[in-house]
Amino acid sequence: MPRSSPSAPFTNWLQAHAVPLAHLDPQAPLDDLEPLRGIIGDARVVAIGEHSHFIEEFALLRRRLLRFLVERCGFTVLAFEYGFSEGFPLDAWARGEGTDEDLTAHLATAIPVGLTEPLQWVRRHNRTASPPVRFAGIDIPAAGGSLLPSLAPVADYLRRIDPETVPLVETAMRIAASFAGGSAAVAAPAWARLPATEQNSLTAILARLLVRFRSLEPLYATRGDRHDYDLALHRLEGACHGDYTFRAMAGLFADNGLTADTSARDAYMARSVLWHLERLDPGTRIVLVAHNAHIQTTPISFDGRLTGFPMGQQLQRALGDGYFALGLTSVAGHTADMHRDENAPFGFTLGDTTLEPPEPGSVEGAFADAGLGLGIADLRRARTETSDRPDRIRLQGTYVHTPVTDAFDAVLTTPASTVAKDLRI
Repeated sequence: MPRSSPSAPFTNWLQAHAVPLAHLDPQAPLDDLEPLRGIIGDARVVAIGEHSHFIEEFALLRRRLLRFLVERCGFTVLAFEYGFSEGFPLDAWARGEGTDEDLTAHLATAIPVGLTEPLQWVRRHNRTASPPVRFAGIDIPAAGGSLLPSLAPVADYLRRIDPETVPLVETAMRIAASFAGGSAAVAAPAWARLPATEQNSLTAILARLLVRFRSLEPLYATRGDRHDYDLALHRLEGACHGDYTFRAMAGLFADNGLTADTSARDAYMARSVLWHLERLDPGTRIVLVAHNAHIQTTPISFDGRLTGFPMGQQLQRALGDGYFALGLTSVAGHTADMHRDENAPFGFTLGDTTLEPPEPGSVEGAFADAGLGLGIADLRRARTETSDRPDRIRLQGTYVHTPVTDAFDAVLTTPASTVAKDLRI
């Protein structure tokens, strides 16, 4: 197995300072996680990542970390890589609305990225907790699969506040319905097959509605309340960012896209986190769950080409040390490779792929050289205490090259990863 030098300063630093963890089990005692309290400090938003979706160990760790941050550190919001607009019914459910069985219907059309168990825990916790833990979606509608979860409530708002615009939004909904799918992997190719006149009409309508929303804010505010206006505006912005993302993905698939064009989705995710923060009680702290590629604080590049500016980078600019990015990765094991298949419910199938050995210079290689198993390293401390730092971290079955101690504030590494079983993919 290729390794970095056993005498490398970063490996030695890990041996001296990494914190071993005792459990994966979300129900296990939490005492081994106590050092994390000091590592995150006073951060208002703690983001928990994963190098790949659909990994069993990462799902267990997220649930355990959520429990620790809520029970021991006073966090009261779970935010997830899930549609902003669709998140409100889940928030109501998590706070006790409906029956336990209703969650299945709420999540019936969503990609199973590990949301069910955390939400079930939050609902159980809220039966005796005060204040309750809230849920917040942050993503573009349907993770890029459809604009309708945002446009439908915007249309309801406009019917009350600005009826003249209803024909416009209904036209946008008609076009959006013609290519809607369960995920971006379904919708983006279907969008690309639309006539250019339909594509351009949709974009033009959304842009006109957005400018009108912003320009007529005083009128809208007098016809309804401020919260309804802010909510409808952010939903409309989600539709606009979703529409832009279809164009960006089409360019990416055709290899003729603009530099960093996929940043539109992450920009909306960051703004959604800030939208919630601005409207929650002062001092509210958020547990934010998303892929490593969304939470990291350095740009994403592949083969030397700038691909995007992640949500984490934008949140760090807005919150400074109030944002904390905890990357999850694994030394060995398996990853879930996503293979495009438009006939599958979500536009892809999953492959169970064995991970290659850690590359020299990787954070996983350093953990292996240090002889560490399950453990967490405070990379903020490493920035000032060692000059030899890893320059890459796993991203599904490959590596993304980035200064890891700048991209993440801490990293939690498992010895191995396994693909979750019985997924509805």
